[in-house]
Amino acid sequence: MTQTDKAAKIRAGQGFIAALDQSGGSTPKALRLYGITEDRYSGEQEMFDLIHGMRARIVRAPEFTGDKVVGAILFEQTMDRDFEGAPSATYLWETKGVVPFLKIDKGLEEPSKGVQLMKPMPDLDATLERAREKGVFGTKERSVIGAADANGVEAIVAQQFDVGNQVLSHGMIPILEPEVTISIADKAAAEGLLRDAILRHLDGLPEGQEIMLKLTLPEEDGFYAPLVDHPKVMRVVALSGGYSRDEANARLSRNRGVIASFSRALTEGLSDDQDDATFNSELGRTIESIRAASVAG
Repeated sequence: MTQTDKAAKIRAGQGFIAALDQSGGSTPKALRLYGITEDRYSGEQEMFDLIHGMRARIVRAPEFTGDKVVGAILFEQTMDRDFEGAPSATYLWETKGVVPFLKIDKGLEEPSKGVQLMKPMPDLDATLERAREKGVFGTKERSVIGAADANGVEAIVAQQFDVGNQVLSHGMIPILEPEVTISIADKAAAEGLLRDAILRHLDGLPEGQEIMLKLTLPEEDGFYAPLVDHPKVMRVVALSGGYSRDEANARLSRNRGVIASFSRALTEGLSDDQDDATFNSELGRTIESIRAASVAG
């Protein structure tokens, strides 16, 4: 299967993208929510072994298939590991029909002008080559907007597109993720600045090139419709951003053409001590609810 086949799946798939890309900073919280406390592991290696076990349990669940989950975003260590004895990206695509993506950012800089830019990625070209060889379709890169500061938002979007162009040069599709923090007082204003900046930068993208966008669910329903309909945007996906799954699903269902890319909201209700039947049943209900909200618009 080629990149073209995977692109067709992303464009037409009636489902959502699972975010299985918790990094070193967010993994302890993800494990706590899953019922594994810090006293259960010693050191980073054991921590990553446990989170990989959680991810493996999710992807092998019967309901985790390309009919409902069109893509999955992987942490780099996950890309380098196996699911059920097969390389993770290979297993996702060939066994489950799920398009693999890779989280490439290395975390955030300190806040400046109301935003947090991505830290440098000096080895990005080598990482992209390795990912492409493993069958990864695209990438995801996250930065954070914490205030409606026009200069800060422009810096965020410019950096996202710079990294996106680097990804495109390797024949892969970037998911640009300039996250707007849900708790800020000027969230709607920040979203207006963000949408306008993205539209300006899309105009500068070469003809024939496409990106994806991962955005915080907006205050105004349908606010990102100009991005959903833009010819240079393959797909717009939404992060849950701290909303409960019910709230995230409700907001998502009111935004035509936007599909989910949830992380915490996907694993809500799952626990390490559940037997497989209980775990798979809970995950199945979650997957169906997120899929339904993704296609509702």
